[in-house]
Amino acid sequence: MIRLLSLLCLLSMPAKAEEIVLGLSRDEVAITANFDGSDILIFGAIKRDAPAPTGDKLGVIITVAGPDGPVTVRRKARRLGIWVNTDSVNVAVAPSFYAVATNMPLADVLNAEVDSKARISIANAIRTYGQMDGKEVDFEDALIRIREDQRLYQTLPDAVLVEDETLFRTNISMPANLTEGDYRAEIYLTRGGEIVDVYVTDIPVKKVGLERWLYNLAHDNALLYGLMSLAIAIAAGWGASAVFSVFKR
Repeated sequence: MIRLLSLLCLLSMPAKAEEIVLGLSRDEVAITANFDGSDILIFGAIKRDAPAPTGDKLGVIITVAGPDGPVTVRRKARRLGIWVNTDSVNVAVAPSFYAVATNMPLADVLNAEVDSKARISIANAIRTYGQMDGKEVDFEDALIRIREDQRLYQTLPDAVLVEDETLFRTNISMPANLTEGDYRAEIYLTRGGEIVDVYVTDIPVKKVGLERWLYNLAHDNALLYGLMSLAIAIAAGWGASAVFSVFKR
């Protein structure tokens, strides 16, 4: 909500000379039992009432953000021969997934001050509790590094293809380890580092089929889920034992 209010303040200007018209390759992402990731094609066009402005560079920034949530980042250290948690930092808001795709390096199409207000880059999308110092910055960097290794955070410069300063498209690859919820896609149009238009839409990511049934059963009827899991384990063990007995004969 705070981010949307910031965007509204940034865009409180006269009638737009350039406006985004957006399309998506899919309206939702379904997580099934064999889900191993998904690609989303985001494409659109820039509608104008006059010829494209000359001079300032045209920037197209596309972000896809998963559900936000607090995260506690801990540092481990070796004490008396064992690894234990030592320092920790509470991150107030961290998206579970975040991808930033641009048609040029982000610094070339977005002013740093605008980025700090709109919170577009990965570093600015994450917020800690209270005033940050060197310790908090180190822990935030560690969180970003870990989630980048898991492909949950992605910075994709030059990944947005722009044709004739009118048509644009990019492909966002989403890994298998997604958090269920509404993912927000935001498309920013910039000139001279300033945002001139923004388009926001949601992409539901949800479990379906057997995956949804098992998830609901585990959360709504834990006892039945536990008994069923136990029965399956017993049946699997008995079946394996029976097979080995046959081969021994």
